[in-house]
Amino acid sequence: MNTIITQKVKNDYILSRITKEFNNKIYVVGGAVRDFYLGQESFDRDIIVTDEHAENFALKLCDLFNGVFVPLDVENKIYRIVLPDKVNYIDVTNPIENSLEKDIMRRDLTINAIAADIRTGEVIDFVGGITDLNNKLINYINENNFVDDPLRLLRVYRFQAVLGFDLSVETVNSVCKYADLISSPAKERINYEIMKLFNGKYSYKALVNMNKTWLLEKIFPFVNELKQVPPNSHHHLDLFNHSLETVKNIQKIYENSSDEVKKHLEKTDFGGFPRLAHLKIAGFMHDIGKFSTWTIEEGRHRFIKHEDAGSKYCIKFLKKLNFSNKQTDYISLMIKNHIYPSSVMSAPQINDKIMMRYVRKMDTNSIDAIILAQADRLSARGPEITDEIVNKNITSLNRLLEFYISVKDTLEPLPKLLSGNDVMEILNIKPSKLLGQIMNELYEAQLNGDVTTKKEAVDFVKSVRL
Repeated sequence: MNTIITQKVKNDYILSRITKEFNNKIYVVGGAVRDFYLGQESFDRDIIVTDEHAENFALKLCDLFNGVFVPLDVENKIYRIVLPDKVNYIDVTNPIENSLEKDIMRRDLTINAIAADIRTGEVIDFVGGITDLNNKLINYINENNFVDDPLRLLRVYRFQAVLGFDLSVETVNSVCKYADLISSPAKERINYEIMKLFNGKYSYKALVNMNKTWLLEKIFPFVNELKQVPPNSHHHLDLFNHSLETVKNIQKIYENSSDEVKKHLEKTDFGGFPRLAHLKIAGFMHDIGKFSTWTIEEGRHRFIKHEDAGSKYCIKFLKKLNFSNKQTDYISLMIKNHIYPSSVMSAPQINDKIMMRYVRKMDTNSIDAIILAQADRLSARGPEITDEIVNKNITSLNRLLEFYISVKDTLEPLPKLLSGNDVMEILNIKPSKLLGQIMNELYEAQLNGDVTTKKEAVDFVKSVRL
């Protein structure tokens, strides 16, 4: 008996409450047991009840915890209870063919297939999951399980991203064998695993290893284009490895950031995952516009307006994977503006007005774009890029970051000084492309601080050449 798991199971407040209220034969299995052993916090309890229909028992648990009942898969008897805190949940099912062993043997990875009796704490490990946890190894149970549910191919790397474990040779070989099947699962399920992967501390390691199995290009087809752009005077790595390195550096910068920056990047403002996970996706994709804009002039590689091309491409790609509008808007915004912070801080004279314009434009995304710009800079060390250039760039971006933090609590939204109707009346024009251009110019003037009152806005509009 593994005493670590046994004690954690017995002391878990949700499982212990279930044992006090019911006499059923129940096992907790999967992620919760793995997390108990690793000393990590777990919010999902995947339980198998052997002596009562899962739906009936799930409804009883729903009443006990005053939770919300969610039928996940009625055909396979899988039901979820979301607890009132909306953080913890319990998944309830019956064992496949009424056999705990058969149920466990149908799961994805050995580290996710350890079970424990919630009443006695007895540990059941048919597949060597505890040994693999001790060896920090990700191992599949049966390669046929990849065929049954090809999403498990991606889950191999999701768990590597979260745990940092190495992969067994057999598991890698099986992923290679069945990589073509990854297009089968629903896009929503793939989306979720992608977000979990990029939310992991070791997402860089997982992406590197995915690339060895063809799985990466199956999910992210643009990877093939990234690989075709070689190193150049500004980049010591080809474009693909530069993109991976950017993901790696975003994680490093986050880990070494101030508590205030960490708190911001840990916020879950969209998509159910932290900003950091989305920022690492943006880091992975920030140069996807380079292949389509790539030219070589007098031996120099140029990628004019690649940030605009990339931001447009990513919208189409993310929509295909069912990313939400807010997720897509954020990632697209980061790609479009990944050069912007460095451009701001490369002005001949840096002052508060210049930095305030950046802050006004990027608003609550100011920190994110700065971190991406720093990670991009650290990942590009070609022969023309000296340590002095890198250090100067990073220092200037830190100055911009400190400026944002110092003023963010005093910022108010820019007032709308004139409406489109106002401008049309002032200039005696009709709705047109020209009107849009004038409104954009007025907005830019407000960002610069050149226009702050309605009178100044009227004067500015009157001064525009028609």
